[in-house]
Amino acid sequence: MTRGPTLPAHRLPYLPTPLDAFNTARADEARTLLLHCLHSVRWSDRIADHRPYPDLDALLAAADEAAYDLAPADLAEALAGESLPELPEDTYSAAHMALGAAHAAYEARFGHAFVVYLGDLPGDEVIDHILEAIRSRLANDPEEERVTAAEELRRLARGRLLALLSGAGPCSICGYPHAGLTSPNAPTPGK
Repeated sequence: MTRGPTLPAHRLPYLPTPLDAFNTARADEARTLLLHCLHSVRWSDRIADHRPYPDLDALLAAADEAAYDLAPADLAEALAGESLPELPEDTYSAAHMALGAAHAAYEARFGHAFVVYLGDLPGDEVIDHILEAIRSRLANDPEEERVTAAEELRRLARGRLLALLSGAGPCSICGYPHAGLTSPNAPTPGK
């Protein structure tokens, strides 16, 4: 039995990635997206102005570099956009009270929200990690804490950008597509 001619291999059309969409977005759209992740106009502008990025690693490197160059006012703006980390739903009310008190002491000492990147920390370890970090960092002098907070903010931004531009589904918190982000420091709606 003879077989008919073989059909040519089917080629899938090129499908743009989230990074492609970011690279080709209008400038105001790119800045809005970045502002959602970074909470600093200058930081967002620097990243948006240097598009297109050949890959996600290049964008993350640019975001890191820009973070290290933030002026105190830009850092203050970015920190002002952060909020207290959310705790897992099943956290006891006593833990919420302890976190609230620790955060109030931190804000009174340093004048901004406490930020910490939690990465892939299991939910049952979140409260202990946050409380330990706040208590530990309360002993920092203001300049040392500014450096630590800036580094944590850079790590948060990096995680948000990575999740946002890696093609994850929409976030249940804000509706933006960065559901893979595990840090509870994700921006709240409207910020």
